[in-house]
Order: sequence, then C-alpha cells, then structure tokens
Amino acid sequence: MEFFQLRCFVTVATELNFSRAAQRLNMTQPPLSRQIQLLEHRLGVQLLTRSTRNVTLTAAGRAFFSEARDLLERAELAALSARRIAEGDIGTIALSFVPSAVYEFLPRVIADTHRLLPEVKISLSEMNSFEQYEAIRARQVDLGIVRSPVQQDDIAFEFLAREPFVLAMPRQHRLADGADVQLSDLHNEAFIMYSHSAYQPFNELLTGLFRTSRVQPQLVQSLGSTLTILALVNTGMGMALVPRSAAAIKFDQVLYKPVELGEGVHSELFLIWRHDNDNPALLRLLADIRQAV
Repeated sequence: MEFFQLRCFVTVATELNFSRAAQRLNMTQPPLSRQIQLLEHRLGVQLLTRSTRNVTLTAAGRAFFSEARDLLERAELAALSARRIAEGDIGTIALSFVPSAVYEFLPRVIADTHRLLPEVKISLSEMNSFEQYEAIRARQVDLGIVRSPVQQDDIAFEFLAREPFVLAMPRQHRLADGADVQLSDLHNEAFIMYSHSAYQPFNELLTGLFRTSRVQPQLVQSLGSTLTILALVNTGMGMALVPRSAAAIKFDQVLYKPVELGEGVHSELFLIWRHDNDNPALLRLLADIRQAV
C-alpha cells in the first residue's frame, strides 16, 4: 500500500464526502476516486459504499479506517523523530568520565544539558582514562572526559578545564593550624602519591615538581583513585596533593589548604571522541559543555 492512498482514504472516511475530501487534499475528485479504487483493488475488499448523495463505510472500511489512521500518525511521528534526531534534539549520549570530574564539573554540565536538551538521554559511566580510550575506540562511548590526551589517529581531543591542586591533610597535622602552607613544608612529611600511568599525568607532574624544588616527602602509598587517596588521608596516614574540585569530597578528618606550586602545575581535563562519530546529539552536547565551561 502507498501512504498517499491511505491518506486519501482516511480523508474521505473522515469527511464522508468526496468533494470536501478532494479540497482538503488539494486535488480534484476523479483522481481521488481512482486512488480509492486502487486501494480497494489492492486489498481485495470494498471500503466505501457510494451513492449520489452519501458515502458510507463498509464494515471492512470501518476496521481499516482505524488502522490506516494509526499508520499515518506513526509515519508522521517517525519522520518527526528522524528529523529531531538528525538535528540533535533527541537521542542518547554515552558519556564516560574520570572519577574526579564528577565532584564539581560534571553535575553542572548534566544539569545544563537536561535544561537545554530535555529529550537527550545521557548514559554515564565512570572509568579511568585508559578504559575510556578503549571504550571510545570500540564505539561503546560517544564522549569521554580524561586527564591526559593521547595522540591517536581515530580520536579527537579538546582541552576542557584547568584547576589548581590543593593540599589535603589530616586535621590533627601540625600544619593544620598554620595560615599558609608552602611546598617546602612537605619535606620529609608522609605523603600519598598518585600511581604512575600514561593516562594519569599526576605522578609525573608532582614527582617533577618535588625534584625541581628539592623537596622530598616520604612516600607511603601510590594509588590511582583520588577518593582512595583521601580516605587514607582521613586515617592520618599522610598528606596528598589533589585537584581542587576534590575538596567537594568531605571527610571528617581531612582539611584542604591552598598551596602555591608554581607555573604549569595544575590539573587538566580533556574531552575525547571518535572523529567519525555521527551521533548528532554529540555535537549538541559538545556545544553545551563548551558553554558551561
């Protein structure tokens, strides 16, 4: 069946008058009658009973009218949905992120996106940077928020945000009562470091800082998770330098203090996605994230 024939029949069945139906369809009566005849021939049933004055639906016509009207409505909805998906107004985005991004930045972005694009569903996954690159390549994730960009031919990246480090220390530490803390104050102090990883730049960044500044803290643990590091600080095991947004994590025995670390020592976030990702909602989300930042 052709949708035009269905539209002709539904219009005639609604008006029960060929003249008015032809006017609504912007056509003359003879071709309209021909389309109804072709539809009846294809179905092998009579849908309408015609007289000089009246048009009535047969039993088959009444049953078919309901189904045909539903088909046309669904076709119109499908076309509208396709256009809205192509424009990025509706759809689904798989978004992954490093854990520390969720403390301050990500909730704000999600709230802004929900307000601007209420019909775009964002599916969230917490991953480390290495896992995100693998998921992006496998097309399991549309957009990732990572700590360090890695040059790969099929993956695009874009700088997102920069923030300083703060010093997390136990509240009972001798430096907790002082007004200011200097980098030199960390010399010989128990310190919890980020573990080394090509996808996590903090170890190399902070190790280089200590070496250049001739500061040698006593490393007691090396861990990849900011949350785990802060949990150990909370037990009094040592101090740690963490991104400022991590100060949103509240532990009873953890105190956060600013510390001057010099030029170029900061935490950064990057967006990554596949060059060939054709999800229209991705472009809308990227635009919203840039605006939010």
